[in-house]
Amino acid sequence: MKKLQDLTKEEWNTHFPLELVDHNPEWKNLYQKEKDLILNHIDEKSILRIEHFGSSSIPSIKSKPYIDIIIEIPEVLLFDVHLISKFSEIGYTHFVVPKRNDIESYSSFGKGYNLENKKDQIFHIHMCPKDNIMWKQIEFRDYLIANKDRAKAYEKLKLDLISKYQNDRGAYVLGKTDFVFETLELVNR
Repeated sequence: MKKLQDLTKEEWNTHFPLELVDHNPEWKNLYQKEKDLILNHIDEKSILRIEHFGSSSIPSIKSKPYIDIIIEIPEVLLFDVHLISKFSEIGYTHFVVPKRNDIESYSSFGKGYNLENKKDQIFHIHMCPKDNIMWKQIEFRDYLIANKDRAKAYEKLKLDLISKYQNDRGAYVLGKTDFVFETLELVNR
């Protein structure tokens, strides 16, 4: 049986097609329970900040039913083997997100993906120091929560993209990039 790290892009897309669902208020509680699990299992000196982000943290729009979590760590712990093993102990699979464009390399973790076609709650962790551009996602989240029209425009874009790219995660994510950067420009006005 293959491990998650062994899946090709095509296998990921086949096993885990993208879907958008109505916002579920329970996502906030699922995030809080997972945050508590992480904080109870990982040394408090390793985690400087932890936040729920992504569309499941925005109450007014459809989302993939995943809980996205971003964790700030000291730079010295970025790819720390001991820290990665602590996340493995609570069910996470580690991936290195390589450097690309203006995004520095960082650790990513997935939990809830299984290859037996059972539906489990999926969690994604993006773990990086505070200066990683991934932290701009918090500004994006907060702007969409405060600006419902912009949030609905984002939802419409996502619905359009998923109708074309349900089985192509890369194209789906890439299709949102301009909108995210345009929104971040609005934040900084």
